[in-house]
Amino acid sequence: MPNPKQDTGEIQQIMAQERPRRRGKLIAILIIGAVIITWLMLPGNNDKQTLQFITAEVSRGDLTVTVTATGSLEPLNQVEVGSEISGTIDRVLVDFNDRVKIGQVLARLNTDEQQARVVQARAALEVAKAGVEQAAATVLETQLKLKRCQTLSKQGLCPPQDLDAAQAGFARANADQASAKAQVSQAKATLDVEQTRLAKAVIRSPINGIVLKRQIEPGQTVAASLQAPVLFILAENLTQMELSVAVDEADIGKVRKGQSASFSVDAYSDQIFPAEITQVRLAPMTEGGVVSYETVLSLDNEAMLLRPGMTATAEIIVQQIDNALLVPNAALRFVPPQSQSNEQTGFMDQLFPRWGSRQRNQGTRNGKIKQVWVERDGQPAVIEVSTGASDGRMTQLLSDELEPGVAVLVDVAGGPR
Repeated sequence: MPNPKQDTGEIQQIMAQERPRRRGKLIAILIIGAVIITWLMLPGNNDKQTLQFITAEVSRGDLTVTVTATGSLEPLNQVEVGSEISGTIDRVLVDFNDRVKIGQVLARLNTDEQQARVVQARAALEVAKAGVEQAAATVLETQLKLKRCQTLSKQGLCPPQDLDAAQAGFARANADQASAKAQVSQAKATLDVEQTRLAKAVIRSPINGIVLKRQIEPGQTVAASLQAPVLFILAENLTQMELSVAVDEADIGKVRKGQSASFSVDAYSDQIFPAEITQVRLAPMTEGGVVSYETVLSLDNEAMLLRPGMTATAEIIVQQIDNALLVPNAALRFVPPQSQSNEQTGFMDQLFPRWGSRQRNQGTRNGKIKQVWVERDGQPAVIEVSTGASDGRMTQLLSDELEPGVAVLVDVAGGPR
């Protein structure tokens, strides 16, 4: 009678011997599959695979090089109107967007306390003037006394000590009169100060312009302690404005005063506004580790479409070349598949057809010497060219290796990429 335990052990032993064999067969199959796939991918093993090149023509035309910068619109002359004295706002006579003239009253502060100070200063002046008159009477009195003593002294009727006392009294009277006159001048100055402070309780416009902001309301308290609080912001002339943009440090060397520019704003996305650079400031602006330089552009806003504070994107024309020989930038970046070139290939070139071309052409892509490719007898041929300025889409050719109308390769359609 068969032993079930013995049969089970034999089956397990047979399965244990078969596992390494199956694993080896699986690994062998995977290796063979990988070799076949790699062989099929190698250039030349698929003769039916053809390349179709996409070309673009070298042309002549005008090249405009621009620098892009963003900023905000500002009035040419913007004035902040404040109050030099403290008090309570009694009346506000203008509102947002109101046009004002020089000297026009914008607001008034409560003047009860200030008027009382003016009355007090004027009374002090009157007291000082009375003191001058009193000092003048004393001078007259001491002068007459001195003259009598001098006359009696000649007759021996006025002792010398009385004459000396009369002379000293006359001198003191003159000094008191001079002091009284100085007090009058001091009182006048105090009155002028208080009257000036009273006049400053009336806030007036310093320019002809328009009210951009009104930051006070009647009954509001104004505290002018260390600095004058801003009550109004006025713009002198909104028909002439300026655009302040931040130009990146990499582009600032191309930007000059007098260059033309154009800009657009989100409010009128379909319109382009002209401008001109009036100032390139030397002080750097650093934000988030990025260095830029403030550049000011002047513009005409006669139509009053633009408003202060609008964000604008400006295109500054830094170079303009007429009748230049131009090649598309895509042609300067193009590298053909290695299978179509006559250079030797390595293992990485066979696995990745464009690997070797990118490595070998990396050195020629530096500086002003570039490479472009043309098709000759169905094969790509390289031409080294000298390049100049670029607008990001087209690049100027400084050398004469290529002529207008020549087709240069910019891409490949089909085939190994």
